[in-house]
Amino acid sequence: MTETSQGPLRVAVLGCGNVGTALVELLADPDRHDELRTRAGVDLEVVGIAVKDTSRHRSEQPFFPHHLITGDARSLVERDDIDIVVELIGGIEPAGSLIEAALRRGRPVISANKALLAQSGAELAHIALAHGVDLLYEAAVAGAIPVIRPLRESLAGERVLRVMGIVNGTTNFILTAMAAEGVDYEDALDEAQSLGMAERDPTADVEGHDAAAKAAILGALAFGCDVVSSDVPFEGISAVRAADVAFAQRLGYAIKLLAVAELVEGGPEISVRVYPAMVRNSHPLATVNGSFNAVFIEGEHCGELMLYGRGAGGQATASAVLGDVIDAARHLRSGFAAPAPSRGLPVKFRPTDELRSAYYLSIDVADRPGVLAAVAAVFGDHQVSIRSMEQTGLGDEARLIFLTHVAREGDVIGCIADLRRLPVVDEVGGVLRIVDGDDDPGGMGA
Repeated sequence: MTETSQGPLRVAVLGCGNVGTALVELLADPDRHDELRTRAGVDLEVVGIAVKDTSRHRSEQPFFPHHLITGDARSLVERDDIDIVVELIGGIEPAGSLIEAALRRGRPVISANKALLAQSGAELAHIALAHGVDLLYEAAVAGAIPVIRPLRESLAGERVLRVMGIVNGTTNFILTAMAAEGVDYEDALDEAQSLGMAERDPTADVEGHDAAAKAAILGALAFGCDVVSSDVPFEGISAVRAADVAFAQRLGYAIKLLAVAELVEGGPEISVRVYPAMVRNSHPLATVNGSFNAVFIEGEHCGELMLYGRGAGGQATASAVLGDVIDAARHLRSGFAAPAPSRGLPVKFRPTDELRSAYYLSIDVADRPGVLAAVAAVFGDHQVSIRSMEQTGLGDEARLIFLTHVAREGDVIGCIADLRRLPVVDEVGGVLRIVDGDDDPGGMGA
């Protein structure tokens, strides 16, 4: 470990996009110097900024150290005068190799790289532990919201039963716009892109990839076991229709994309998943709107907790990164590292077919006698109990809306497959799980 008893701690920043630029501005701002020194117990000095494009102008702030920009991240990591490495490049490589190199040189690493941590977090944590340095990643999930540290430290003695969160701001913005404006998915996505809330290629967000990586990180921390992104089945929101959102609203629900990590029926099996769901308006997550994020935690003894705030944005995420930098600085000054959370407990995932939930299904059918009986028979064949049904006319067609009792997922999947084979069924549209499905789902009547 670099000698830190004299002089400032020297920080290397890898990546200088929106988050990296905001972080460097926070560290270099002379008006914040004394405050940061007091909080960290030592001066913090940026001594190198590695970027892919060195010609790009990064900041309008006069104190921004443009002269420290380099295109050689590897050489920066390997410098002998570096105390702390901050990785904000994203992606798997070269970020993974750079983090590993820094840890092996005895440098604490702060990262916001959810994709890498979801894939290789256990291996990197083992390397950090072996070399007695920090690997901190508060900003990897939910931006500025402190989620990682509470699970890692504050709830270390708690038996966590479930972590359920809205952890992707893009999808939450789109679903909120669909509910508020009555527009369909494509129009809400266009609005999100025009406002900079969605990428030009939004696939990672809207199809659930981003939330799945975050769910893997949350699941590993919550249950002390190794959960990687390939363990997490995920669904996105691109199939959600305006009619689904309107129906959910009428029954007192909001549709949200949820990342869920839970002990199934109290354990020992777990499930970690991402899917859109109807959430009753009385649940705290139902009121989380726009680009905001929230994580809802249920513990055996602590009960229910919710952490809420801005889940994205350069400055908000940089705030979380800076908090980790200060933690790492304090640990360096004290001569110890934050022990990596255990991921050694045995894990067994409940097969997805065996999971249980209540469901909403929307089915467009030919509007003629006998159709409802044929559809209901398919539900019965697969032992999926209908809790309530509503029919709406669509000219020569009808839309049948079903809410089910809690059912086995494999049975529901089989039911949907057979419904699609029925000649009288034109389309099985919306299929959504219902949070707290044992509650009365709106009183439509059976």
